Amino acid sequence: MSDRYRRGLDVAEQLANDKLAHFVKSGVAEIAPDFARMVIEFAFGDLYSRESLDLRSREMIAIAALAASGHAGPQLRVHVESASSVGIEKAEVVEILMQVALYSGFPAALNALADCHDLLTDDNCLTRACG
Repeated sequence: MSDRYRRGLDVAEQLANDKLAHFVKSGVAEIAPDFARMVIEFAFGDLYSRESLDLRSREMIAIAALAASGHAGPQLRVHVESASSVGIEKAEVVEILMQVALYSGFPAALNALADCHDLLTDDNCLTRACG
């Protein structure tokens, strides 16, 4: 196991997201193990583990960027579900999506709200693993 991969797994564990762990152990890894390894090494081992931004900031940026794309439902849900593990509250996710509406348009923000509706209406969702 490379240092990059180990760092990536460590970040994934800090985000405490069961779907991310599932991604590593099966899902994409079953079909395309090199692709799964690349995501863990590059996204989490190289980028998320850099020191200039904390994980909370990185997750807020991920939520905003994915929402702004207007069509990133499954990946957006993974990051919204990880939000509480880095101290992001439901009200902050809603504010992020309101900011997305300003810069990327209401359709993108409304699509993100629709994609995560169940996560944002569950009072306990951003305080435990949900989904």
